[in-house]
Amino acid sequence: MLEGATALGATNNTTGAGSSSHRWSSILGSGVIILAALAVYHNSFAVPCLFDDVPSVIDNPKIRHLWPIWDALSPSAASLVGGRPIVNLSFAINYALGGTGVWGYHALNLAIHILAGLTLYGITRRTLLSPVLRERFSSCALRLALAVAVLWTVHPLQTEAVTYISERCESLMGLFYLLTLYCFIRGTGSHGSSWWFALSVVACLLGMASKEVMVTAPVIVLLYDRTFVSGSFRETWTRHRPLYLGLAGTWLLLGYLMVGLHYRGAGYGLGITWWAYALVECRAVVHYLWLAIWPHPLVFDYGDFVAIGRIGEVALCAMMLAVLIAGVLVELKRRPAIGLVGIWFFVILAPTSSVVPVTGQPMAEHRMYLPLAAVVTLGVMGINTLLGRRSGAVFLALAVGLGWLTVRRNEDYRTELSIWNDTLAKCPNSVRAHYHLGDMLLHTGKVQEAIDHYQRALQIGPDTPEGQVNLGVALDRMGRAQEAIGHYEEALRIRPDYAKAHYNLGQALWQAGQLQAAIGHYKQALRMDPDYTEAHVNLGIALSQVGSNRDGLAHFMEALRLSPGSPEVHCNLGQALFQAGKVTEAVEHLQQALRIKPDYVEAHFNLGLALEKLGRTPEAIEQFEQALKLQPDFAPARNALARLRPGQ
Repeated sequence: MLEGATALGATNNTTGAGSSSHRWSSILGSGVIILAALAVYHNSFAVPCLFDDVPSVIDNPKIRHLWPIWDALSPSAASLVGGRPIVNLSFAINYALGGTGVWGYHALNLAIHILAGLTLYGITRRTLLSPVLRERFSSCALRLALAVAVLWTVHPLQTEAVTYISERCESLMGLFYLLTLYCFIRGTGSHGSSWWFALSVVACLLGMASKEVMVTAPVIVLLYDRTFVSGSFRETWTRHRPLYLGLAGTWLLLGYLMVGLHYRGAGYGLGITWWAYALVECRAVVHYLWLAIWPHPLVFDYGDFVAIGRIGEVALCAMMLAVLIAGVLVELKRRPAIGLVGIWFFVILAPTSSVVPVTGQPMAEHRMYLPLAAVVTLGVMGINTLLGRRSGAVFLALAVGLGWLTVRRNEDYRTELSIWNDTLAKCPNSVRAHYHLGDMLLHTGKVQEAIDHYQRALQIGPDTPEGQVNLGVALDRMGRAQEAIGHYEEALRIRPDYAKAHYNLGQALWQAGQLQAAIGHYKQALRMDPDYTEAHVNLGIALSQVGSNRDGLAHFMEALRLSPGSPEVHCNLGQALFQAGKVTEAVEHLQQALRIKPDYVEAHFNLGLALEKLGRTPEAIEQFEQALKLQPDFAPARNALARLRPGQ
């Protein structure tokens, strides 16, 4: 196992790490990590957008353009990427390069994971070659560091953070977390220490803008410094005061970005007490530890509610954690290197797995992305202590076995249907699995089967606003509008600021002839989410119908700003401009709608009307004929042709 005494003052802690005798071996090790990652994630590039990927990527207007860059750096607080501008910027870069095609998003996710694995490799190698550990590990530092990095990289517990596009939040934060520590380590053994320390602060700043868990990074750097570099907290402050002031300064940015965190279901006053959440997390952390050792079964989504469980089970988990934490604190004093590895595990999990409720997702496997490194490190060191050089065969076997499980796990993600069926098989009471399966059945026209899943979801979790809205949509599809309205209203009783419920209630009220009431709910939806493109479009149409053409046109223009590539937005804007008498401008937008979607029947018809208004009758006839060719029973186009070609 790792054995350490206190570090020796100002002794260079990376002697030998960069010597020529190690350089080529290090490069070869890096190549092994890259190849291992590519091998186990080769089947992840076609995984479709899932769950939170839709609001984060597909329906995220803030990634539609890179300039002005402020838009990409200011995502909606109500979204998963709210308060995480660097993640949103990375999605914007993906969108600029390939639109919503998933291949590019998965490629960047994997690149981030590979870089994190390489950084972990560098941290582990340089730590084993530090003065505290060099005497014992200098001959095997490269081999052990490579084992840690490869096993961490290919472990199937990482699939959620890598294969699931939205969890780039976790992996990107993880990369910056590791870089913060790596740059500090390089700075302590380099003549250009000020530059490395500056890079450490920059990495920490970028991490704070990626995910809130980064809050613990300065603490880990401080503990690492005390353990491997300076030898005491007094000495760490004396030697590296400017660095720690810079790292602490990054908390100011995090504090600013955390305004509105309650929108993402985190914090107090959201329906769960701190002590109940702490009891749930006792079970969750023990479960994470088990999955790190035996990664089965892996579950995509544990739901937004995890029962506290039986008193005996919770007490046992709490006792296990208390013993582990006590042991870590003892080791931190007796053998600081081992203690620091344990602290790494508990400190990084603390923001999400302690007493601050994360009500939307109290248990999630992606939270083990960085803490897993501690478990893997202790495992590798333990095997090395028992087997010595013979441990290489064990590490190889573990890498192959874990890699095979990762490939298998990626197969579960191959379609939305497969991942939600897998989730439901492992968690039969998963509310979200039921209503997402309901969504897929609804989209394929199996409305009654969808309703069955929605109703089952609401039996399990009656206070789930998403389930209420989804059931309302299905009932509306069945022509049961009044029942649908009841479910939308129930969703708003549970969550009054739920923009989607306001929007859908507005739709239902409009269909019921209550146009003014519908306008009110569209406006409410936009108060909750000013970037809700569909709400802008429908409010624009509704305002036009009640005679507020100017206000309606303003909402169409805002919808176009948010979704410039939407054919529906161009078509509706064209129709509004036509009604406002701006016929030439209307033609331009209707033509753009058809360039994006050539088989858009309504756009052909509206373009025909605009061309007729301009006196371009032959072109108008051509558009009406095209609309009928696409939809032979489209009566408005047939009537228009009869008007333009009487007697035919």
